[in-house]
Amino acid sequence: MLPVALPMTTAAQSIQSMVNIQGIRENQLVGYSLVVGLNNSGDKNQVKFTNQTVTNMLRQFGVQLPAKIDPKVKNVAAVAVSATLPPMYSRGQNIDVTVSSIGDAKSLRGGTLLLTQLHGADGEVYALAQGSVVVGGVNAGGSSGASVTVNTPTAGLIPNGATVEREIPSDFNMGNTITLNLKRPSFKDANSIANAINNGFQSGIATAKSSTNVEVIAPTAPGARVAFMSQLDDLQVRAEPVRAKVIFNSRTGTVVMGDGVVLHAAAISHGSLTVTISENNNVSQPGALSGGRTAVTPQSDVSVKNSHGQMLQLPESTSLKTLVNALNGLGASPDDVMSILQALHEAGALDADLEVI
Repeated sequence: MLPVALPMTTAAQSIQSMVNIQGIRENQLVGYSLVVGLNNSGDKNQVKFTNQTVTNMLRQFGVQLPAKIDPKVKNVAAVAVSATLPPMYSRGQNIDVTVSSIGDAKSLRGGTLLLTQLHGADGEVYALAQGSVVVGGVNAGGSSGASVTVNTPTAGLIPNGATVEREIPSDFNMGNTITLNLKRPSFKDANSIANAINNGFQSGIATAKSSTNVEVIAPTAPGARVAFMSQLDDLQVRAEPVRAKVIFNSRTGTVVMGDGVVLHAAAISHGSLTVTISENNNVSQPGALSGGRTAVTPQSDVSVKNSHGQMLQLPESTSLKTLVNALNGLGASPDDVMSILQALHEAGALDADLEVI
């Protein structure tokens, strides 16, 4: 009898967790400024752009420094300021700000961010930021040069530290349709979402255009459209089961296997080949009256060791525990596990997607 793979059952999800609404998205903002009031933990003199920024700032306030005078301040740090502008935010609303040192400052603890313009990708100013920086890291050092650093003292947060000054236009209220973009492209999910909307509201108002988006006819009045979207978000859809994945992190040797990995019957023989190369220098010393010279001759020793691996039979199973126990039985390291799983996948004995990060 041929084995039968049982379909995976998934719980129903709300449409809100499966889609994004086209035209409603976050926007990234960035700026450059100074953090002042540091306790001798700011940028050092070799960071020229910090001193230049201080000079330009003082000039705006009517303080003119001589041309050859370089202000040497230790309580100022040049920083990059970043923030995320949520969709449809209005003028006067506040957003959080992240402040990160771009010089060689030791810590931003106790500092205050000066008024900073936050620009969007189009170069326009969308928010203004200012305030005291909250730093979670600590840096402490002694006169002997020893120091201790906990977390990251060169980056901090200003809660509600920026005020929105310009609104980003959205096409949410434009036209009589709304496009829902699927977070995970799937023809089946797109069709299921369209059917759920047609059954929950009115037949024919939703159409699956592709595996990535569903077009929905919506009211044009702003109030009615918001009420329609609030009801649409709560509709439940049974999503397509996600195919099991095996994630490899080649930098750290980490292997993560999700549940649902299907293992077919297979046999594995795993061995290791060890090559050892050692370099030694031999000194040749001639006799006292031979007239020769002392010479150093290199000597290389190369040895190859091939440990005999055992043959292990893997039973057919849909249990992740079975696969893990089998690999542990081989005594395989994470690097060996990567090679074994890749070989099983190529042989068709492992039903899972392999992804290397």
